[in-house]
Amino acid sequence: MKKQQGKGLLALLGIGAGVFAWWKYKNLSPEQKEELHGKVNEVGQRVKDTYTEVESTVKTKLDELKTGAKKEVSDIQEEVNAMKN
Repeated sequence: MKKQQGKGLLALLGIGAGVFAWWKYKNLSPEQKEELHGKVNEVGQRVKDTYTEVESTVKTKLDELKTGAKKEVSDIQEEVNAMKN
């Protein structure tokens, strides 16, 4: 029962924060709204750039691991073949 009360209170606080944010935005001047839009767009672009950078790094590391694994498999196969002969 306590968990449900906590979740309900948290939901109520979230709704209250949303209404407050909407009210604050509604009462901003056009210049302030434009400034806010600029900040949001800037943060969005930074997030996108960071995502692209991380994605590129992960792909590079994955390719390196694949190449290394293929080389190891090849080396092991060569050793097995050498032992058979």
